[in-house]
Amino acid sequence: MQPPHTSRAFDRDIDGLRTQLLTMAGHVETAIGDAAGALESRDEALAARVVEGDAAIDALEDAINAEVVRIIALRQPAAGDLRTVITVMKMSGDLERVGDYAKNLAKRVPMLGQGPDVAGAAGAIRRLSVLVKDLLRDAKAAFEHADAEAAYEVLLRDVEIDEMTGALFRQFLTHMMEDPRSITACMHYLFIAKNLERMGDHVTEICEQLIYLETGERPEARPKGPSTAFLDSPHPDGAA
Repeated sequence: MQPPHTSRAFDRDIDGLRTQLLTMAGHVETAIGDAAGALESRDEALAARVVEGDAAIDALEDAINAEVVRIIALRQPAAGDLRTVITVMKMSGDLERVGDYAKNLAKRVPMLGQGPDVAGAAGAIRRLSVLVKDLLRDAKAAFEHADAEAAYEVLLRDVEIDEMTGALFRQFLTHMMEDPRSITACMHYLFIAKNLERMGDHVTEICEQLIYLETGERPEARPKGPSTAFLDSPHPDGAA
């Protein structure tokens, strides 16, 4: 952990930034859970609240950016202090993107409600969303405790999200090949799964930023699961 700054006023500024970032992370974590719940139950009212709630996440990012500008102009931080405020601003940008993806998930609820259900899809998306939500929760805890080691352990778990996303892509492609009536719904689920995968990528970027903040070094390249861009199409009879 970095040594305390000599200026108490600067320390108060940093504490305020950290509080804002943790609050923002809490809002995003809730948005992920609510969006996934709305998808599973096709609850359009809950989905609408997720969409509306994204404005609060955006407002927190704007507030953090404005505070960073104020701190730089007023305190003129250097070296590790400057790294701290810039890193917090970058983290808030990643959180804002995760919030946008959660909003996108919620926006698909009314569309899915217009067509037939895809067996097992809602539950599978729920399981993937739990992995992402837990990843963000643990990244938030690592930031709160300035724990670079915990952050590294969190980012390693992103490979599980990549692998599950790949499995879901194959599952939904199989559904579309076996039952053309499911194509529209499965396309929505494919986009939802990809959005959840991207959420995981942004959370791991937050972990990388935290490691850099606490150690001054970026971590080595993290392991990644198979990219959905290179997945083979499943054969109709289940053969590779």
